[in-house]
Amino acid sequence: MKLKYYSFILITFLNIFVIPAQNSSIKITGTIIESVNNNPIEFATVAIFNKNSKKAIAGSVTDANGYFSINSTDSNIYIEISFIGFKTKKVTSYTVKNQKIDLKTIVLEENSQSLDEVLIRSEKSQTEFKLDRRVFNVGKDLSSTGAGALEVLNNVPSVNVDIEGQVSLRGNSGVQILINGKPSVLTNGDSNALGSITADMIEKIEVITNPSAKYDAEGTAGIINIVIKKSEKKGLNGSATLNLGVPNSNSFGLSLNKRTEKFNLFSQIGIGLRTYPSESESVNNDLVNDISVTSIGDGNFNEKFNNILLGTDYHINDLNVVTLSGSYAYEVEDQDNLTTYNRFNASNKLTDNWLRSEKTEATNPKLRYELQYKKNFKRHKEQSLLFSALGSSFRKDQFSDYENTPIIGDVDNLEQKTRTDYKLEDYTFKLDYTHPFLKKYTLESGSQYVINNVTNDFAVDNLTNGEWINDADLSNIFNYEQKVLGIYTTAAFEGDKWGLKVGLRMENTSLSTVLKTTNEESSDDYTNFFPSAHTSYTVNDNFSLQVGYSKRINRPRLRSLNPFSSIRNNFSISTGNPDLQPEYTDSYEITSIHKIGKTSLNFSLYNRHTTDVMERVSVFENNVSISRPENIGSNTTTGFEINGKIAPLSWLSINGDFNINYFNREGFYNNTSFDFKGNRWSTRLTSKIKLPAEFDIEISGDFRSKYKTVQQKVSSNLFADFGLRKKILKGKTILNISVRDVFASRIYESETIQPDFYLFNSRTRGRFITFGISYGFGKGEAMQFSGQRRR
Repeated sequence: MKLKYYSFILITFLNIFVIPAQNSSIKITGTIIESVNNNPIEFATVAIFNKNSKKAIAGSVTDANGYFSINSTDSNIYIEISFIGFKTKKVTSYTVKNQKIDLKTIVLEENSQSLDEVLIRSEKSQTEFKLDRRVFNVGKDLSSTGAGALEVLNNVPSVNVDIEGQVSLRGNSGVQILINGKPSVLTNGDSNALGSITADMIEKIEVITNPSAKYDAEGTAGIINIVIKKSEKKGLNGSATLNLGVPNSNSFGLSLNKRTEKFNLFSQIGIGLRTYPSESESVNNDLVNDISVTSIGDGNFNEKFNNILLGTDYHINDLNVVTLSGSYAYEVEDQDNLTTYNRFNASNKLTDNWLRSEKTEATNPKLRYELQYKKNFKRHKEQSLLFSALGSSFRKDQFSDYENTPIIGDVDNLEQKTRTDYKLEDYTFKLDYTHPFLKKYTLESGSQYVINNVTNDFAVDNLTNGEWINDADLSNIFNYEQKVLGIYTTAAFEGDKWGLKVGLRMENTSLSTVLKTTNEESSDDYTNFFPSAHTSYTVNDNFSLQVGYSKRINRPRLRSLNPFSSIRNNFSISTGNPDLQPEYTDSYEITSIHKIGKTSLNFSLYNRHTTDVMERVSVFENNVSISRPENIGSNTTTGFEINGKIAPLSWLSINGDFNINYFNREGFYNNTSFDFKGNRWSTRLTSKIKLPAEFDIEISGDFRSKYKTVQQKVSSNLFADFGLRKKILKGKTILNISVRDVFASRIYESETIQPDFYLFNSRTRGRFITFGISYGFGKGEAMQFSGQRRR
């Protein structure tokens, strides 16, 4: 079979360059369309075979209009037309006139059995490995049905999302998250906006632990790129997805794509309601005065969201494409919490008991718009010039009411309310040029300019004698502006067995903050160089090696810089630090890829050295703990990771991931040494089982070990997810059931043990059960949202 296709490719090549020069050739033409909507089929294969030998003698593919033209010096022939998902058509009867064969219009019919086979084969490759990244195909993850982007990220090897939504890669939280390779307001940690992306919208997630100089240097742990689903199919295509869950995980999404000769129009709308229940527990022990305050609470966070995306690709000609797109999302949040507080004296006797209630409402409008121009060149298909301008804004208007209700002891009946007016604006301008030459060499160069503007207006009022009085000590307006200019160049050689890519990036950062309440201003301006190097060597088809190095930066964001404090829990306060400096990391990695029969194994050994590490440090006074980020020394992490996949049976496949790292912390703060050593490890095992009647089952288990920070000990975690899928209507409709955290065992616990105080915090969200149904129409596929044309 392989020999047949290799022969076909060779003959096609000769057909393009040799046969047209011969005068005795026969010219064969025609147009290929599909049977449902009579739309032309692009890239359909047309092959010419000798009737006697059955050997391929010429070949070609159709253009955007479904048209093909092919020459043959042999007149004793038959023609085969084929395309994935359609029945192959064989033409043996035709008329030769003036050395021409005009087949006119040929109609191909869809082959539903072939489509199912293609879908099944694609599901066998959940994780793919490339030179500088790993690719996780989300569409095959059954347990992600109805989930948000954070839940999906938590199923990606090497990635962890804690109960607070903090994303880390190999245990490092300095991660840059991109959408379709570009920064987005949806990925900004201050906006908490990833919730508007659902699993059904995500095609794949790329994990880049050692990014090249082409990428933004932000993020010491690397880059996570979320790729939204796209479509290249002509005509009207689309899909609809409905999810229902307990607790609320309800959403409806509709995606439409219309592609014509010049335009690719895409749109997407979504609405939903999600509920995140939570249970929390905390302990504040004053070890000097033997006084402790405990709390137990529960609450619900409800989020209603809707979003719309509109855009178009305009193909000026074969070499120039302009894309214009815009999206708008609107979220409404409400949160109810009720917490019971107890205060005990030195004799462990209950002295005070009270309830603290919270009711919070917020609205979050989000706007995103983008203009992109791409120019290709005739000289080489990989030569390109790409310009993009991206703008986005996010706003949060939030109002909270708090009330303390005394039950026992001398506790004030306190009423408070807060107002938050948060505004974020981001602008990104990029220019990238790729120039291949001498077949095996490529030069890349480009620039990027990013502007971030944030304003946070926070006010606290106390009810005093029936009148609301502003608390000036807790209210403030904090402005943050950051501008980063980056310029890069890379050079790459890619041979048959060996490849090398080196690059250098320069970034200038200008940062300014203003705390208007006290007129405190802070500014910083610095320039850094970020080199990178990657190489790979293929020993044979079953074994290859990759080595990479990059230098990264992790800049503090608004939440880490803003010295405001939340009053949700008056005994546990978190503030920012306007004097915080960025982290710098040198990252080294070597990876080997093995294929042994049906088993694939990937081993990685990595080392990261980070300076000016940002860590939260807690101080304790009057039973109140106040944590604030500080730059404390350096950290060296050495780790080992293994990813593996085996398919011992045709109906069973097993994926595994294991990561362990050892770290050495060295630091000194406030006359106290923070030197210590530790380790951290995690493992995930996922089994996929195919059952009769097109049922699929997925079971995954996840374990995260306990680990230390500068002051804390974080407990281990063990949890499991389950998914079940059934295809109906020839694969056009898919039914899903997913259970996330089957045993409700994913609990976040931390302890802070210091000579004069002890802190304990625990939080859990529980089990989520979701039922989903997806339907694809036109040429759309179930579980697929249409979007921009692949470029």
